[in-house]
Amino acid sequence: MLTRNQAKLITSLHQKKFRKEENLFIAEGEKVVSDLLLSEVYVREIYCTEEFVTRQTKTSAFYGRKNLVIIEEDELKKISALSTPQQVLALADIPGEDEDINYESGLKLVFDNIKDPGNMGTLIRTADWFGIREVICSLECVDCYNPKVVQGAMGSLFRLKMFNRNLKELFHINSSKNNLPVYGMVLNGNNIYEEEPFKDGFILIGNESTGIEEEHISFISKALTIPASSSTKANSLNVAIASGIVCSEFFRRKQ
Repeated sequence: MLTRNQAKLITSLHQKKFRKEENLFIAEGEKVVSDLLLSEVYVREIYCTEEFVTRQTKTSAFYGRKNLVIIEEDELKKISALSTPQQVLALADIPGEDEDINYESGLKLVFDNIKDPGNMGTLIRTADWFGIREVICSLECVDCYNPKVVQGAMGSLFRLKMFNRNLKELFHINSSKNNLPVYGMVLNGNNIYEEEPFKDGFILIGNESTGIEEEHISFISKALTIPASSSTKANSLNVAIASGIVCSEFFRRKQ
């Protein structure tokens, strides 16, 4: 049975303030929670319906878990952040940043002031698909442990190294070390399809409406753009779609 204090704690985690205070987040749905259980993230409790437990097999990530709490569907609706709850919700610790960013090699995605949770979830999932293991978010970005971000990332959040950084400090440190290139995605950059094969570095993606912040433009080593059709009347691409195209091109050129 779900206690009043448990319900109060879980519903408070819908808000960033309380996630930060408690250092906890929630994940919902069989796929997302399964990936969470297979990760190194510490899961405190799993709240699920009797029906959900009954249909789990011995090969399931849920099988034999001692931290399962069986609750009624009505109780799940009260604590869920989803409009349509998915029979299982997990309560987990927000991972610490035990490792530092690798300034020596590798591709990293850097998000500058991304605000929409749906976009952020898709961006994280895209990084995972193309094998980019480090994702760096500016301090102004939407919280990566927002329930909508967790849901949209579909488990990818638990497989990547996530960092929150002041981007000016990030790029200053980079310039003092190996000085990896910073590829900035802007409207007036060089045609991405006509560039030489890309090296390891930082792929800088800007805000949905305003793009890369002015104070970060000077750190860009190579300005890139995705060319539009000559007949288009659209003035921009969705940031998540654009990032998918960019990551695909980087991936293709590094093969």
